[in-house]
Amino acid sequence: MADVGALHRALIDGLVARGVITDARVEAAFRAVPRHLFLPDVAPDEVYRNTFIVTKRIDGEAVSSSSQPEIMATMLQQLEVAAGHRVLEIGAGTGYNAALLAHLAGEGGEVVTLDIDDDIVEGARAHLAAAGLARVRVVRADGGLGLAAGAPWDRIILTVGAWDVAPAWREQLSPNGRLVLPLSLGGGQRSVAFAPAGDHLVSVSIHDCGFMLLRGALAHPLDRLQLGRDPAVELFTGRPETVDAVAVRALLDGPAHDLATGIEMRSKELYGGAIQWLALHERGFAWLVAKGADAETAPFPELYVEPGVSRTTAGLLDGGAACFLTRPPGTSPGAPFSLGVRAFGDGAVLAPRLVEALRRWDAMGRPATAGMRVRAYPPETTPPSADAIVVAKRWHHYVVDWPAHGRTSG
Repeated sequence: MADVGALHRALIDGLVARGVITDARVEAAFRAVPRHLFLPDVAPDEVYRNTFIVTKRIDGEAVSSSSQPEIMATMLQQLEVAAGHRVLEIGAGTGYNAALLAHLAGEGGEVVTLDIDDDIVEGARAHLAAAGLARVRVVRADGGLGLAAGAPWDRIILTVGAWDVAPAWREQLSPNGRLVLPLSLGGGQRSVAFAPAGDHLVSVSIHDCGFMLLRGALAHPLDRLQLGRDPAVELFTGRPETVDAVAVRALLDGPAHDLATGIEMRSKELYGGAIQWLALHERGFAWLVAKGADAETAPFPELYVEPGVSRTTAGLLDGGAACFLTRPPGTSPGAPFSLGVRAFGDGAVLAPRLVEALRRWDAMGRPATAGMRVRAYPPETTPPSADAIVVAKRWHHYVVDWPAHGRTSG
């Protein structure tokens, strides 16, 4: 029989040893709250792995989980909850993160966590009660609307991915508060810690992350197209209405040729560096994803592969041409590799454009998530900027730059 206490200690010891947990209060919270109480039907060996665990699916799609402890710790450190704080969490899940928040806020604080599904709410309540934390309120509500009845909140945190900062989250945040959320800015999600700064929000810290998406009235706009089966391939693009899915699949099934970028890199520089840069600078950025046991036979190059589960790459799609990033097969985790590009269709212009964009990123000193700054303005107050990228969304315009790298608009 597994020694649950030893497994729990080993997980936290590992997070501390690797420098993930650097805040003593966050470490104390993780040591005080056992994760297995929130996953009672999962084997302890699995519970205390540093990984996310899916807890609910709808039509085969994962919609709720217990998040990876590593990113939970990172986001809690970004949030900086102090004793006595009033905290609103959007995305109750199993209740585990709410329990950690309650430990940080203390008896004098208040934690309310929201979820859109009755069964998730009931499960979180039961788990919190089993952990002796029934004082945490679990409310069934659409998280996109926040919880005006308790506003203003000292801290607001989302454990679901958001496409935009909803008006309610900004309006319900204390003037000295902090909002932490996984935000889609192109090229994936970033956990952004925002603080109010007059008429806008400004990032305090940013980390790479990946979360299931917010559901409800303010859900992420549709950005996924099915590109046929055998194997099933999905295209994620910011312009799905302009894409002919049948034509794109035919393009991928047709002839292709490879180009070298001349750039050597490691995996950690890819998602939060090169891909992020491309998504923010290049029109037509897109992801390709194949899922399932036959994913490795997908007609696109290998960039990220989880054998028997998924195959993923990113690149550009424009008219009758496409090009996507590649890495040599069998690259060892953490080892440097030569980034390549595979061009489909009429790639005479598009593929060199992708290569040149990557070389600009390299020449700029490889700007990455850690050095990025994001400012979120209501559309009518967005200042003009010649030295930053503006990502325009419904409720906010995001001004993105890398201050330490100077001009980054390309």
